[in-house]
Amino acid sequence: MNALTVLMALLSAMSNAAATVLQRRASVGLAPLAGTGARVWTARLLQPLRRVGWWIGVSAIGVSAICQVVALDSGRLSVVQPLLATELLFTLLLGALVFRCWPSPALWRAFLMLAVGLALFLLAASPSGGGNEASGARWLAVGGGLAGLVVVLVLVALHLHGLARAAVLGTATAACFSATAGLIKEVTGRFPDGAGAVLTTWFTYAAALAGLISLLLLQWTLRAGSLTGSQPALTLGDALISVALGSLLFGERIALGWHVTVEVLGVALMAVGVLGLTGVHHTLAGSAEWDENTPVPDGNA
Repeated sequence: MNALTVLMALLSAMSNAAATVLQRRASVGLAPLAGTGARVWTARLLQPLRRVGWWIGVSAIGVSAICQVVALDSGRLSVVQPLLATELLFTLLLGALVFRCWPSPALWRAFLMLAVGLALFLLAASPSGGGNEASGARWLAVGGGLAGLVVVLVLVALHLHGLARAAVLGTATAACFSATAGLIKEVTGRFPDGAGAVLTTWFTYAAALAGLISLLLLQWTLRAGSLTGSQPALTLGDALISVALGSLLFGERIALGWHVTVEVLGVALMAVGVLGLTGVHHTLAGSAEWDENTPVPDGNA
């Protein structure tokens, strides 16, 4: 993996973390809206737009997208997206500053376990090979399966509440972000052919649509519950699904043989981290989460 790919992926992760924290803060302390139906759901999604912090978060998403495009143009999908898992640590650091509440040692340990596990998995897998384009048949099969997964997760989330809903929605959002990254990878493969090739391929517009859906799902996720529930599912889901997409769509390969042992260890550490987060949430039952301590009056950041 080259230096430009790593640098751009890390900058993208940092910008993503800033966007998530700022938009989460914009979602905290909003007046609850009673009722059901499309109008109420739309009103709930639009509520945070009255806060300046939400728009700063959107700007951070734009910066992240630019860095991600550069990273995907110079590196593999199965390398770039897992590097974005550093967003977990950036989220804790930035969240502590924004919410003026330092996460507990147990929460730090759980997040660090997730990050170390993913780093081990990525280093052991050592993704290699692959191209920049996939056939339409592959996209139809893989994209259809991914869309079905997102629909199922959203339907399940409708019957859940709190941390569980945030985690399930975070996974659905991760799948959408992974699909967006894959479509962007297709578009970057057409950069050498000029602007005409980029503007006339359906991948460009599919990437824009997938990005919009991802953004809408992210808002719902951030309203559903604490970053403790949503962020690990969002970040790790994006990384692992992207490794799978890199293999299924672009023929990127991961190392096998003795590497599998380290890869399994990495997955095990991630699982322990997730269980740790669950334990932290259980301990906090009935108390405010670390990112729910700074309600902001409507109209402010």
